[in-house]
Amino acid sequence: MSLVRPEDWVPQGIEELEDRAWEALRETGNSVCVTAGAGAGKTEFLAQKASYLLQTGLCPAPKRILAISFKRDAAETLSARVRKRCPEGQARRFVSLTFDAFAKGLVDQFRMAVPAQYRPPADYEIGFPTNDALNDFLQRAGLHNINAQQLSRIIADVRIGDPNQVVAADRQAAFDGYWNDQLHGRPTAYLTFAMINRLAEYLVRANRRIHAAIRMTYPIIFLDEFQDTQGAQFELLTSAFDKDHNTFTAVGDDKQRIMGWAGAMPNGFEVFTQQFDARLISLLLNWRSHTDLVAIQHIVAQSIDPNVEHAVARGEKAVDGDVCAIWDFGSEEGEIEGLAGWISEQVDDGIPAHELAVLVRNHPERLEKALGPALAELGVPLRNVARNVGSIAIQDLLAEELSEILLPLLRLGAEKRNPEAWASAQEQLRRLEAISLDDELGLQRSAARTETLVKSIRGYIASHNPEAGSAAGAVAILIEEIGETVIRRATPSYTRNADFARVVEGFERLLSECLDDAETWSDALDRFEGQNQVPLMTIHKSKGMEFHTIIFFGLDSNSWWSLTPNRPEEMKSFFVALTRAKQRAFFTNCSDRGGRIAWLENLLGEHVPRIASEDIG
Repeated sequence: MSLVRPEDWVPQGIEELEDRAWEALRETGNSVCVTAGAGAGKTEFLAQKASYLLQTGLCPAPKRILAISFKRDAAETLSARVRKRCPEGQARRFVSLTFDAFAKGLVDQFRMAVPAQYRPPADYEIGFPTNDALNDFLQRAGLHNINAQQLSRIIADVRIGDPNQVVAADRQAAFDGYWNDQLHGRPTAYLTFAMINRLAEYLVRANRRIHAAIRMTYPIIFLDEFQDTQGAQFELLTSAFDKDHNTFTAVGDDKQRIMGWAGAMPNGFEVFTQQFDARLISLLLNWRSHTDLVAIQHIVAQSIDPNVEHAVARGEKAVDGDVCAIWDFGSEEGEIEGLAGWISEQVDDGIPAHELAVLVRNHPERLEKALGPALAELGVPLRNVARNVGSIAIQDLLAEELSEILLPLLRLGAEKRNPEAWASAQEQLRRLEAISLDDELGLQRSAARTETLVKSIRGYIASHNPEAGSAAGAVAILIEEIGETVIRRATPSYTRNADFARVVEGFERLLSECLDDAETWSDALDRFEGQNQVPLMTIHKSKGMEFHTIIFFGLDSNSWWSLTPNRPEEMKSFFVALTRAKQRAFFTNCSDRGGRIAWLENLLGEHVPRIASEDIG
């Protein structure tokens, strides 16, 4: 596979990079910390840098680049962009994972190297304990001087087998007791992701061979959304890698640090820069939003960081009228009716429903119950992407490797011609079987195998109506003919039976839902992918996403009681919501539910007017 000289390399799939992005991209001898505001193209920058390193040989085979993101869909988006910009042989050396998946992969692979006291069985389950569950353990263990929140911090912060860490005796007793309870206190062993992180950190710290293998395999590490990195996660990184053998590129924006409640480091960029002697480079361009929106975003950004540079808008304005406003409603019923009617009008005007996102601070299921039926009456479906199908959220399911494998094949089974699905199906099968584009015989076998799979699924779809009961059979045929062993061997996160079964179950359930009342299989697959459905999600779930228009539901003193001037993280959440918009951002307020947030309205001033419900157009 031919390489390009670094001086001859050009960006792949885009027209240009800003000068500062070029500077950060070409910095390969030292770690670099790239701070970039909303819409700066942080994901695209990482994809371009990966392409640069792989295509020039600066990351030589068989070395790999490890990219760590916080959300599964962000990890998959980055991976997909690299696949589009690099030959397959090079793209396979780009490994894009979430923090949790990276840690879990280490634990699943090297579990037997964990001390017996903390070693999980192979069939452990992932646990998400509530405060009630933590309090129950504390009561049973007789630990009355520790509360649930403190126990969560102990589980996250105490390192396994580290004599250099000083831990109070009662904290260590709580730590060991909880581990024993989770592993041996019931028929099924459970691990939280905080526990998995601790196991992974122990493995790379205490086992020289594992440490050396990880460090040598991944000389280059990318860190996306670094502002949300937790202290324990950073300890895993510093135990696994070091500045003498590895170089980091960390990207993020401290104005979007909204995971402080989950343990995100308050001074993460400063700690990273010192730990790895990193260069600090800031990007200025905003490729997402137009000038009017960026001006409003800057007002909020300045309230968070008075020294922030003004971003330069590169998005083009494509709407008339207000681009940001607070909508006033007198009653909650009127709020739901007015919002549903406005969204329906926008869809009728040609804006795809999936480009009109509704954001809430929390509990999207509550709004789903009210807004879903109101929109359905107008012929517009609403999708709560945080809703679980089985034991996996829809948003996470769509980013799963299994979905990437099965969806294009189902498309080819349901539609006579779909060149994009054909290319995607072929790419996935080549990946599963590790076939190089230079292997002509392998490519011929892969093409023939794709045709055989398509013929099988077309036969099934032709003989089965689009109804809920047809989903399981379609999934079973594809997995059987591709080979469950082949899929799981190529996908580290499916090593354990329980993990693979969870995704298969979620895929079958969602496909079954989408087939119910669908006119055609193609329509059902559109539903599966969320096409022409209004996405409903929390602010946290919207991170890294963008939409033509966002509507934040519930900007009032009751729904967002914590949005006060002395709570900077809440203002950062508001900033995240505002900056998801490419064209417009609106906020609803209902006087029956709560009062106005006067200090915020004074800050935004005339740039964000209040509009009475009857005047919304």
